[in-house]
Amino acid sequence: MLSRRSLGRIGAALILGVTISGAAGAADAPFGGPVDVAYAKLLWGTLEADRLVGPRSIHSTPYEGSEPHGAILETIDSTLTVNGHEGIVYVKKNYMGEGVDTDKVADNPGKWLDAVTVMFQREKGYDSDNQDWFWAKYGADGSILQNPMKMALAGRVAKGADKGCIACHKPAPGDDYIFNNDRHAR
Repeated sequence: MLSRRSLGRIGAALILGVTISGAAGAADAPFGGPVDVAYAKLLWGTLEADRLVGPRSIHSTPYEGSEPHGAILETIDSTLTVNGHEGIVYVKKNYMGEGVDTDKVADNPGKWLDAVTVMFQREKGYDSDNQDWFWAKYGADGSILQNPMKMALAGRVAKGADKGCIACHKPAPGDDYIFNNDRHAR
């Protein structure tokens, strides 16, 4: 018998498949459309099931961060299978608050977690201009955050813009959009 979680994942995958196949023109939007939001929700559920996010998530060593992320950060990378595709995933937990420091985050991460930013390398052809990375920014509770123009921060976030996820990560060493290592350098 399938668990409630498994049924939910299967249902989300079916809905996502229908949404993607029936969304003519939605792929032309740079980010934040219904297809991107549906995929971001499916991604969060998979991240949570694999304990990369959520109240039972694993943690890494906190370190000092910088804008636009957080004062203190944790970064975890892994592989993840979403909707039948296995890809590289980077999860950055962004911690903020008056007096936050690495020791306080290590002792009580839930108190200081402000947002979670994720890069997931999707299937070939998703966004070949940018090595097929899917970007998402979530609240601590998994809600998909929005920019000031009320666009969901999911998908090809700020593609073609001078600022934003893609513009910032494109010049990373190793030509892989990743700053903290070059394991995936091209």
